[in-house]
Amino acid sequence: MTTSIQKITTGIATREGTAEDNADAARVYVLADGTVGAAVIDGIGHGPHTSATVPLLAEAAARISARRGPLAGLLTAAELIADPGADGEEADAVAVAARAYPDDDVLVVNWTGDARAYGWTGERLELYTDDHTVGKQLRANGVSLDIARQHDNWLKTSLARATIGTIYAAEIRDRLVILTSDGVHDQVAADAMEALVREHADDPQALADALVAAAEVDGDGYRDDATVVVLKV
Repeated sequence: MTTSIQKITTGIATREGTAEDNADAARVYVLADGTVGAAVIDGIGHGPHTSATVPLLAEAAARISARRGPLAGLLTAAELIADPGADGEEADAVAVAARAYPDDDVLVVNWTGDARAYGWTGERLELYTDDHTVGKQLRANGVSLDIARQHDNWLKTSLARATIGTIYAAEIRDRLVILTSDGVHDQVAADAMEALVREHADDPQALADALVAAAEVDGDGYRDDATVVVLKV
């Protein structure tokens, strides 16, 4: 009896916002057996240390996620910036990482902060992560939306302060999974995101490109860096 290993195809895209440099980064790493590790890192702020350090964090998180799982991937990235060192307090971030085995029905995701993971059921786009923000906590406790929105940028945790207790986990059984920075999910309407996924579900790279291109400026003329990784079995 022979068996065939399913192939995981990926798409990755990032687009600089209206600030001076891109403080987002994403990486995908594939092991010899086809296991895939992926990470999206969204740097906090836009200083020179942030944009220089974030690609290193993404590379470490993706490689370790493939070998040891996304929890280990994010904790490894966290250690790189846990001490202020030469980077100062500037080099901090939020993050989401994933590991996908070619012949497993479950893709594991870990995250900290307000980076997100979505799954496409074939009919609808499902959000599998919760933002670690004060605004999200206020909503959960019944505080009015107007007040809660004022606290959406207040992070309860970040990568530099991450511990096992502040990195959450989700298991996703959908065959298409999307990791995003907030420059995508905060600046692309939910129905527009779903429409793009429906249109490009068979082409991960086209989907990643379409999602980052769809990010629009807000009322103040600001558009954040937008970054996506798409994983499809």
